[in-house]
Amino acid sequence: MSLQSRDVEYIAHLARLAIDASEVPQYAQSLSSILDLVDSLNSVNTETIAPMSHPLAMAQRLRPDLVDANPGETGRDQFQAHAPQVSDGLYLVPRVVE
Repeated sequence: MSLQSRDVEYIAHLARLAIDASEVPQYAQSLSSILDLVDSLNSVNTETIAPMSHPLAMAQRLRPDLVDANPGETGRDQFQAHAPQVSDGLYLVPRVVE
């Protein structure tokens, strides 16, 4: 597929890109090369290839979905034990806006 200069200018307008008029032919050639590559990839027969979402055959590691009977003591108390200042389960930080 070959792009013309007016095509490149139109694409640049849609993308709100300011390109120099002297560079338009170079952009047209580069974009045409990219589209030719994509077109050649589309011509490859992939009917016998199984689709995959990841290159490695792995199962997703998931944590067990367990209900916590007392959500107040999950880990917050352990984390806040290391905080410099805590009040009523909240981290106290220096005021940055006056």
